[in-house]
Amino acid sequence: MYGEDSWYSFVPDFQQRRSQQGPQGSGHRRKESLLQQPNGNAENVDTQPLPALFEDQEDANSPPEPTLSRRAKSYSDFYDVVRAQERKDKKEKKKQQHRRRKHDDRNWEALALPEAVIRSLSIEDEDKTHDAELDNELLQASQQEFLVYHDQLAMTERHLGTLVDDANSALKVLESLCQSFRAVDDQTSSFQARCDDLLTEKKRLQTLADDIGTDLHYYAYLDNVTRRLNAPGAGRLVDDEAFGDVLSNLDSCIAFMTKNPLYRDAESYLARYQALLTKALHLLEVGFTNRLNKVSAEISKQIAATQSESARHALAYGRFEELLMESYSLIPNIQTVIRSVYDQFGQPVSGLNYDIYLNTANNIFHAYWAVRDRDLKPIIQNDLDSFKTESKESVETASRNFIKQCFERSYNEASLFRKIFSIEPHYSTDAKSAFVSLKSQQQHQHSTIITNTNVFPLATNLQSVLAASDLRTICNILGWITNEYLVIEQYDEDSEPSQFVSHCRQMTALLLTEHLWPFTDSHFETEISKSITKAAVPPETLIIGPVVNNDVSSNAFPPVKRALELLLMFDQCMPKERCQRNSPTIFLLLRESIAALHRAETRIRSSKVAGTDPDLFIIKNLLLLKNELLALEIGDVRNGNPAAVSTAGSVTGRLPKEMQHFGAIWDGVLKPVTGGLVAGIWSRVGTVAGYLPIPSIPMPGIPGWSRSTTPNPEQQQQPGSGSGGHVAAGGGAGGLDVHEQLDNELRSSIGAFTRRWAGMMLGGTGGKLGGKNVAKVERELDEFLERAFGGGYSAQGREVILKLKEAVAAVLEAEREKERTGSGAKGGK
Repeated sequence: MYGEDSWYSFVPDFQQRRSQQGPQGSGHRRKESLLQQPNGNAENVDTQPLPALFEDQEDANSPPEPTLSRRAKSYSDFYDVVRAQERKDKKEKKKQQHRRRKHDDRNWEALALPEAVIRSLSIEDEDKTHDAELDNELLQASQQEFLVYHDQLAMTERHLGTLVDDANSALKVLESLCQSFRAVDDQTSSFQARCDDLLTEKKRLQTLADDIGTDLHYYAYLDNVTRRLNAPGAGRLVDDEAFGDVLSNLDSCIAFMTKNPLYRDAESYLARYQALLTKALHLLEVGFTNRLNKVSAEISKQIAATQSESARHALAYGRFEELLMESYSLIPNIQTVIRSVYDQFGQPVSGLNYDIYLNTANNIFHAYWAVRDRDLKPIIQNDLDSFKTESKESVETASRNFIKQCFERSYNEASLFRKIFSIEPHYSTDAKSAFVSLKSQQQHQHSTIITNTNVFPLATNLQSVLAASDLRTICNILGWITNEYLVIEQYDEDSEPSQFVSHCRQMTALLLTEHLWPFTDSHFETEISKSITKAAVPPETLIIGPVVNNDVSSNAFPPVKRALELLLMFDQCMPKERCQRNSPTIFLLLRESIAALHRAETRIRSSKVAGTDPDLFIIKNLLLLKNELLALEIGDVRNGNPAAVSTAGSVTGRLPKEMQHFGAIWDGVLKPVTGGLVAGIWSRVGTVAGYLPIPSIPMPGIPGWSRSTTPNPEQQQQPGSGSGGHVAAGGGAGGLDVHEQLDNELRSSIGAFTRRWAGMMLGGTGGKLGGKNVAKVERELDEFLERAFGGGYSAQGREVILKLKEAVAAVLEAEREKERTGSGAKGGK
């Protein structure tokens, strides 16, 4: 590769040639150089290598070598140490200078000829002159080393040239190979394309074969599952993990046949797979029922044999759960079937085989509740006997204890149900939910077990005892249930309620909404009919007596006083949501109270009861009803369309039961304007601090009254016409709010009262007595107002009296102004 073989044999050949030479004679002949090429012409020259031209030189400016100075023993010895160090440094400096001079001498010596050369130059005859040949030999001896280097460089140049030539030839060979590869690639491209097509076809066929194998699996599985489910010991399969795989595979086969109805015999295989799924689920039902019966046979005997309450509880829940869970995979397989129909909270889960699984789930639930009813019957009967015995002493205490006991047992039953079936049914109105299914199933079986889906036994037992109790007891029990289980403040707002609290709230909501609230409403309706609608009204109750013990309701009409008591009881036993928004009980109570007031007013006017003003009688009792509604924060109670409920401002605080609202009714009554009376006087009556807007109802005969609504002749009242101007309590106002109806009644009664007394004062100014008649009328008015509102004892009553008197005075001044205006007009004419 390198072109010259002499390169590799250069040194060996040189050594061989030296070995062939004989011993040199003595004389001044030159020896052959060790670096000379074997050209055969040069003479041997005894040369020695030149001394090294470059050595490590020490820089004169470099710092001296570090030395460790002797440490001074004391401060006085410090100067001696310094002087000794200086002397040592001077000696070192002199040594360095001497070495530098010696080194410079060696540099000059390097330029001189070697001693061997000098000795070779010494010839025997020193007197002879040097000729040209001697000069050439001297030049050759001095340049011998450089010539050897020159020859080596030339040889290296030739070697590198050879390498370049070899590289060029290799590149030419590679270029020819590249062209050959291109030609081969062009020739094999079509072959490669055919190979790719074959690979693609292979993959397609492989995928098709896999699909066909998968499809055949759905057909081939029929024989396997048929043999397993029809085997003599197939019933033991439900207690094995493989049963879940059987159900899953059957679901997959049914889904495949349903998805591909055009496949061969798809309908036949679909029917057979569905029949096998039904058979497998039937085996599961039978296995679960047998397990329940086995556990029940052991538990029921032990429960009947013991009288200890704690032992019965442990057997009915703890031991029952332990024995039922001892199976290998029966309960997990049951849970798999139930979760195929319902989710964790009992909501329906859609699926292909939903109907088949739903039927199995219902059968499982039916078998479970039948066994539980049979096992718990002694415990439930014992609880009922204790409740009936305690209710003879105190119905309220017995009811509370019975409700607490039932809630605890229902929670334990719900926990056991959740562990067995892996679902916890929540309240739902969906017909397919577990809640509705369990509720209808337990009611159909007449189950006596109280659960969160079946509160009917609890409600039935409570109502049977409460039916003979008074309304106060019923309200106390309902109020206790509401405050005990429905009030959110029973646990911290930052923490979530426990499972027991959530369970009790759900139970309470079902018990109240479906049973106890309708039961209580019916009792209220009975009491309203008995004490208000059909109540006997003796003549002495039509007389307004004096206020007793500063209680403004002490001299109220007895039906109204009873209505106030019923309002308070209803508010205490019901949440605010039931006291408002179309509460039929509140509406019926107020409607019958207003009707009773109108009947009493008619009797007062017809019999002319002494010491009682009919309009003031109405005002007094209506204000009490209005005040009680506002104090109890009852508003928006209608008997019509719920969409018509007013969206006015709501009450923001609990108000005392005194007549503190009377003052707000009369705010701003006397503000003189043109015409002698404020145009909005009567719009303030009944609004009470602006709770609800007042509809525009005309008040004819009152100066300054201006409304945009067209007067209704049926609602107009002429002076002295009695109760003809009152709005009917039950008719024509079905869509009005209760407050609006009371406001209309108050406007009508106050208008009639002020006009009649203003007319009496205006008529008293004429005749012979003149002012004495006016004073008599004023004293009589004061007596009526003092007796009705007890102004001497109540600040609120005193304020109402003042406002009524100011209203009478305002109407009287308006009438006088009208007469003066009329007489002036006649005089002008």
